[in-house]
Amino acid sequence: MFLRFVGCCLVLSSAVAFAQERPPAKPADVVQPPALTEYKGRKIAQTMHFLGAEWLIRENREQEERCSLLLTNLGVKRGMNICDMGCGNGFYTLQLAKMVGEKGHLYAVDIQPEMLKFLNDRADKQGVKNVSPILGTFTNPRLPAGKIDLILCVDVYHEFSHPKQMLSAMRESLSPDGLIALVEYRAEDPEVPIKPEHKMTKEQILKEYPANGLKLVKEFDKLPWQHLMFFGRDESWKPTKE
Repeated sequence: MFLRFVGCCLVLSSAVAFAQERPPAKPADVVQPPALTEYKGRKIAQTMHFLGAEWLIRENREQEERCSLLLTNLGVKRGMNICDMGCGNGFYTLQLAKMVGEKGHLYAVDIQPEMLKFLNDRADKQGVKNVSPILGTFTNPRLPAGKIDLILCVDVYHEFSHPKQMLSAMRESLSPDGLIALVEYRAEDPEVPIKPEHKMTKEQILKEYPANGLKLVKEFDKLPWQHLMFFGRDESWKPTKE
């Protein structure tokens, strides 16, 4: 039983914190620029803590978000290479892995090793084999260049502490016809029961993605709480200094 929404998560216990402070880079990581607190006028949200992972697989998620409708409209085909960015415990990862079949592959990226362990445990229980868990960094998802047909970002982009670097790396990982499917809670709708920093408007999204070499290709507007916007590489784009 839940009490109320906090951020994009539910409060299950007062002892459980769902947002974590971003830790310093590990010694093995490449030196990275300082984390941002704002980007193009938007406050960057903190990362959901792995202790809140059960909320991602809550029983009423389908009723609230129509996850099956989202999956149906992603354009997934058998044999595709897909990345679930910010995969958490694999709510979407495992469903997508089954959709692409044995010849397809899922790259499951998260910055918390605990989330990847949860994903591995769930994959083992379901007998899913075509998933590669990847421990990414705040600036690099560590994806193969030019190989990813679809990157799914469900309610995670707004938490990126280094959005420019991440969008650049994601863009480079896309196959020639590859797309980023961006899913974010609608900030235009006050009825969506999520804290403001965990929501985005279309206007804000279109300030950030095209500025980083990604063009809007199509949209799906029939999810109850979320935007679904597809972005591909803008080959005419040239990076500029901000």
